[in-house]
Amino acid sequence: MREQFAVEDQTAIVTGASQGIGRSIAERFADDGADVVICSREQEKVDEVAEGINAEDGGECLAIECDVTERDAVDALVEATVEEFGGVDILVNNAGASFMANFEGISENGWKTIVDINLHGTYHCTQAAGEVMREGDGGVIVNFSSVAGNRGAPFMSHYAAAKAAVSNLTSTLAFEWADDGVRVNCIAPGFVATPGVESQMGVSADNIDRSAVDRQIGLEEEIADLTQFLASDASSYITGETITAKGVPDIMEDPDV
Repeated sequence: MREQFAVEDQTAIVTGASQGIGRSIAERFADDGADVVICSREQEKVDEVAEGINAEDGGECLAIECDVTERDAVDALVEATVEEFGGVDILVNNAGASFMANFEGISENGWKTIVDINLHGTYHCTQAAGEVMREGDGGVIVNFSSVAGNRGAPFMSHYAAAKAAVSNLTSTLAFEWADDGVRVNCIAPGFVATPGVESQMGVSADNIDRSAVDRQIGLEEEIADLTQFLASDASSYITGETITAKGVPDIMEDPDV
């Protein structure tokens, strides 16, 4: 690997890392020599991930139970990271959730729950970890939006609205914190073959050819690749951007239609 893509000797917090994209990112970072702190709302699930990472050569992994919608829990997560590893260099705001319903069928509680996890959780983690970065030598924040946040998504209006806000927050914060040495970028994935997607759509990562260009579903590893790029010095001239990873673009084939 070229040196500028490395995250070796960095300390990273990855939220929502019990499975799927978050787990792949944590495993990738640790394999490259970063120390990683992973969290989810269920301790036993992140314990399993940490055990696997710590059994391999590479960076250390600390697993912490944390609900990103609770500020006290987030503050404790960041404090534990600083106590264990001395600081925070990278924050990956991956924790998220959604459910499908038409707009008129979403209760106030349902709306608040999804916005709270996807947007307010990003706010909590970014503010808490960002304080450590800004008081230190800076750092990198990688947020997670979605293609739903780029253009809307039928039956997921709450999720799409929250993810659009995350993308906007990314560009705003990149401007505000640039003088503090903090870069802020965002990834907007399309369909990715995570365990959740497999249970809903029946599409397994084992059946996806990574070398195929003409596909509309990606792999967790491909999102981890992009995350490592944004977390590393290789992307030092990129900040405030939302990068979409969704495969073949939707283009009107017949101009007469």
